[in-house]
Amino acid sequence: MTATKKTVIGLLVLAVIIALVPLFILQDAEFGGSDDAGSGVVSEITGTEYEPWFTPIFETAINGEIPGEVESLFFCLQTGIGVGIIAFLMGRFVERKKKEDEPKKTDSKKAKK
Repeated sequence: MTATKKTVIGLLVLAVIIALVPLFILQDAEFGGSDDAGSGVVSEITGTEYEPWFTPIFETAINGEIPGEVESLFFCLQTGIGVGIIAFLMGRFVERKKKEDEPKKTDSKKAKK
């Protein structure tokens, strides 16, 4: 196994450990979103309840809150689009590197003959 593969495997294991350790160590903890935490801190500092500056466009259009399933769908779509873009760019970089290395390999073969 090459050093690169060992590094990748080690980093993947480390990422899994970082993600799972808090779940087991802090079993009774509540993991909330940053929006809730932020509005709580603003309420503590100002002494009044936090009032949002505006309402989201979709909530205004449907005269209510977006259902959780739809909100999850939007989040998954956003994630999928982001992953697709990153994967495309990484593929481009890999192919560019292959094309740049290709003339070097053919030149070294010609020099050996």
